[in-house]
Amino acid sequence: MAAASSATSVHDFTVKDASGKDVDLSTYKGKVLLIVNVASQCGLTNSNYTELSQLYEKYKDQGFEILAFPCNQFGGQEPGTNEEIVQFACTRFKAEYPIFDKVDVNGDNTAPIYKFLKSSKGSLFGDNIKWNFSKFLVDKEGHVVERYAPTTSPLSIEKDIKKLLGSY
Repeated sequence: MAAASSATSVHDFTVKDASGKDVDLSTYKGKVLLIVNVASQCGLTNSNYTELSQLYEKYKDQGFEILAFPCNQFGGQEPGTNEEIVQFACTRFKAEYPIFDKVDVNGDNTAPIYKFLKSSKGSLFGDNIKWNFSKFLVDKEGHVVERYAPTTSPLSIEKDIKKLLGSY
């Protein structure tokens, strides 16, 4: 697995899915990705999961993929096991996109993929992820193009997704 410092794209990483299997992110070459740190018990959960599912439904056949990484670092709002998280997202919000292993997005144990994302696109407030549902938009080559705040609604970035898909 690439170290965050030597990686040139998200395609250089291998992550674990919710069942603990390795997933080589190079399998997403040629797709536009929206990478999100998700939580089940956040005030932003309903709107974000609902809109993420709407975007996915609309663009999955055009080469768009959402990669959801559960994280319990913000107010303990993702306390469940991976199984519970997947069950919640898939049952309540009909999430069809992949949900990965729970990760840390800040601190000493930050997942390498998140080190890379943050170093590619810091925010006005520094590199740290501020809350659940921070979003990173990644182009077909695996480069981070944009970073959105937790309060940015997924549907409001639809135009950016369409532009990267070449369908505007």
